[in-house]
Parts: sequence; structure tokens; C-alpha cells
Amino acid sequence: MQILDREIATELTDMAKHYPIVTLLGPRQSGKTTLVKKHFPEKAYVSLENLDERDFAQSDPRGFLNRFPNGAILDEIQREPTLLSYLQEIVDKADINGLFILTGSHQLELHASITQSLAGRTAMLKLLPLTLAELSQHAPPLSLDEYLLHGMYPRIYKNNLNPTKFYRDYVQTYIERDVRKMINLKDLGLFQKFLKLCAGRTGQIFNRQNLSNELGISNNTVSHWLSVLEASFLVFTLPPYFENFGKRLIKSPKLYFTDVGLATYLLDIYTAEQLTRDPLRGQLVENLVISEFLKNQFNRGLESGLYFYRDSNQNEVDLLFKSGHNLIPIEIKSSTTFNRDFLKGLKYFHSIAPDRMPFGMVIYAGEQEQKIDYTHIFNYKSMKKISALLATA
Repeated sequence: MQILDREIATELTDMAKHYPIVTLLGPRQSGKTTLVKKHFPEKAYVSLENLDERDFAQSDPRGFLNRFPNGAILDEIQREPTLLSYLQEIVDKADINGLFILTGSHQLELHASITQSLAGRTAMLKLLPLTLAELSQHAPPLSLDEYLLHGMYPRIYKNNLNPTKFYRDYVQTYIERDVRKMINLKDLGLFQKFLKLCAGRTGQIFNRQNLSNELGISNNTVSHWLSVLEASFLVFTLPPYFENFGKRLIKSPKLYFTDVGLATYLLDIYTAEQLTRDPLRGQLVENLVISEFLKNQFNRGLESGLYFYRDSNQNEVDLLFKSGHNLIPIEIKSSTTFNRDFLKGLKYFHSIAPDRMPFGMVIYAGEQEQKIDYTHIFNYKSMKKISALLATA
């Protein structure tokens, strides 16, 4: 498979025209290195995973950076964040935009350093695994269950890998290695159980106390471990939308995986037949769709802007997209057949916020797309149409 066109490329190259440094963050294997090499082919490339390069950067940071008078791509910059203060001095003196392109896989190790050293000097973008639209450019379409199994990491499709083996290796090499550096782990098995329990809570309200009791660890440990998974771009939490609609609202977030294939693997689901029968299939479909929305936002250089709604009477909307004053409620269904019951949550939300809701959406696995009253019904692969409609809100 040829190098894929990534939707974030326009934002990436545009930011390089306006900032001396562009920092691209995202999970390992999401395609950061391939992307920056493709769009900045004239720049020298250095990976700070390379021990010799990292030793040089640690022992003589000025000498390390003086090799690149025309700038460079510095890959996995979180491995040597002390370079950031030296970069500040270089870019201030050079006064050239697009001089350095940085990539990183860990937010925790980078945010404080970037805020301190590069404030106002770097644009920060986030690259998640492939979108369905990106994948469709170069790979034959898969069934919904195949997308849930394969996930969206580029290497699976580039090398035609067995997804179960890919995610097994991904957990062992990247997650466990990186996590050991970020957490003082005494029991790796306990953390592996934590990962699997998180997968079992995909699309559900995240209850720290429940996990704490099940694992026999403190609430603070659960919170810390979750923050590490979030900082490594492995999971994300969807916050509830708070506003005074005259209702008691749920105040805890919902948990999702950045890549649905990883969640499917951690649930010990290895075949489409297993997936068809699994009670969590609907939540995995929800995970796939919501991660598509998140990627769409990040690829345009925007923050999430995504929420969910649930009150104490179990009235719920799977996803709320906030656009200025407007709120767009979105229901996500795994069925291939449209049912008017899908509109129930949207009708309820319209009843409590009619002036805030220009339209609603149902996203499902069926092919028929239509409009019913103020609700647009889309297939889950129609993100370009969905994005265009959201732009009108």
C-alpha cells in the first residue's frame, strides 16, 4: 500500500508557515514519522529512540542541534525534552517559520516542557490512527465487524498484518514498555488486568471506585493509571455536557479507546464470528464512530468539542457536538435497519433545548440515508457528509 494521504496534512503544512516549530503528537504507530517525512522531505531526520543520538543530545545539546542549521525533524522528542529550551534560543535567533518539526508519543512528558520553553513558538497538532475515509483511498472496503477487529493503525493495512498478532505485539512492546517508564509498576499483570477491564467499560460511565474495588488498588492509582493511558493517546474520556436544563445530570465521563481494534483485542475477541455474538459489539461500534468524530476535529487543528448527555432519569444522547451556541445531538446505532425508536433520545433533547438544536443525527450501519423532520440519518462511513453538515451549525 502506498503512503496514505492524511487529512491533517493541510493543517500541518499551514502551521509550518506560521510557527517556527510544529509539534505533532499522537500514539505510537499512528503514522507521525511517515507523515512528517513526506511533507518535509528536505529536512534532516533524527529519531531520539536511537541511543547514539540520544546520548549525543544529553551530553552536548548545543552540539547536537548545531548540526541542523536548516532545521530538522526530531522524532519522539519526549525522550529528550531538555532539547526544548535550546530550541527556543535557536528559533528566536533564526526567526524562520517551519524550522523544526517535532513528534511525540506522550503528552505528560511534553506539555509542561513545551509550555515552559516553547509557548507561542510552536503549533501543536494531534494525529490519531487512520480515519475510515483515509483508509478507503487505498484499501478495499471492509465490513463493519472487520473494521472493529482490524482497527485503524496504518501498519496493519500497509503490511497486511493479522490484527490479533499486531495488537498482541503492540501491547507487549509499546504499551508495557512505555508504561513502565511512566509508572512505578510492581505488578505488570495487575496493569494488564486494568487494561482489559477498561476495554470492558468501553462506552460506559467510568466509575473509579468500581475499578478500585475490582483490582484492589486505590482510587488515586486508578486515576493515575487512566491519566497515563490518556497521555499515551490510548484512551480518551468523553465529558458529560453540563448546563442547567432543569435536570440532575450525570457528572462522570465515558471511556473510549482511541483505536477500536485495541479495545476489541483486549476483550479477547479475535474473529468476526465472536464479535457478532459479543454483548459489547454495540459499544465497540459507538467507540468507532466517536473516535471518527475526534479524529475529524484533530485533523482540522481543533479541540474535541465533543460531549454526551445523560440525566438522572436515564434520558441520554450518545454524542453532543458543540458549535458556538448550538448543540447537535447524535445517536449511534450498530443496526443495519433504521428504526424510529432511534429518534427517542433526539426528540427528548429537542424538548429541553429546542432553541439550541438546529438538527440532530442518527449514525447507523445501514446504507439508506435520509432526513426525517429535523434529523439526518447517515451511514457510519459518511464522515465527509457529516462534517459538511456540522460546518453549517
